[in-house]
Amino acid sequence: MKALRITRHGAPDVLEYADVPMPGLDADSALVRVHGASVNPSDVKNVAGHFSQTTLPRIPGRDFSGVVEQGPPAWRGVEVWGTGGDIGFIRDGTHAQYIKLPVAALVRKPAALDHAQASAIGVNFVVAWLGVVDYAQLHEGETIAVIGAGGGVGGAVTQIAKSLGCRIVGIDRYPVDASSPAGKRMHAFVPFDEHAATGVRSLEGLADGVDVVFDSVGGVAFEAALGMARRRGRVVEISATGRRRVELDLVDFYHNETQLLGADSAKLGVVEAARLMQAIAREFDNGKFDAPVIAHRYSLAQGREAYEAVAQGTPGRVVIVP
Repeated sequence: MKALRITRHGAPDVLEYADVPMPGLDADSALVRVHGASVNPSDVKNVAGHFSQTTLPRIPGRDFSGVVEQGPPAWRGVEVWGTGGDIGFIRDGTHAQYIKLPVAALVRKPAALDHAQASAIGVNFVVAWLGVVDYAQLHEGETIAVIGAGGGVGGAVTQIAKSLGCRIVGIDRYPVDASSPAGKRMHAFVPFDEHAATGVRSLEGLADGVDVVFDSVGGVAFEAALGMARRRGRVVEISATGRRRVELDLVDFYHNETQLLGADSAKLGVVEAARLMQAIAREFDNGKFDAPVIAHRYSLAQGREAYEAVAQGTPGRVVIVP
């Protein structure tokens, strides 16, 4: 089969478009023909060598959508989707014509999404669900501030929060398109600058802060995120943009009784992530979530170009269609 492969780390030009052996199967695995596989910033970082757990040689790629071709009879011909913090790192990933998966990782793709759309959901929605639902335990009637609302994860957070019946304050350096999935669900928007925390607290009913802050930026946004949380509020961090070491006023922190939570989807293997993908699939099938907009599609042979587009910060979702 054809695949993108790395034998050393570096810029996207280290990716090889190569012939590799078809994966061998056992009784507990299935072979999925990949019909769509998005390229995430974490995939670019993986190729560059930012993840110490990655073993070489390796086929990268975390997200996928496809059809089961070999495996248990009940699964053959079924459209499936998924993601995982192990595939593309310690087991071969999705930027190939086929991927071998544990049967326990198989999850039916939402019927409302085509394969390209379905392949652009995994990383963004899993870390959003992990932080919002599992860790912060956001519930109906609460207010959440989303730093980085215009990004892929931020957009997923707004959709999940809206489905839970929550008030949403979007925060970003640039205005969020009102017609986008995030823009349609936000109740208010605050520009991200040195006055962002004050701006949130100046909104009607939020003088004491918000119940949950989901900070998809981190680093340079960390202190602002803490400043938005009400007493006993929860702050979720998933990144460290700009700097990984941050400062906080410890007295203010403990007086406010703030809960600080880290969420890392890369810790979830493809089997562990299946539970979240099943929950997310139900919401798409129930019409609560919008399909992502695919900005750029590349063939597998154009894999380097796809990676370069993501590395350069090209807006929109980038998908490889083998």
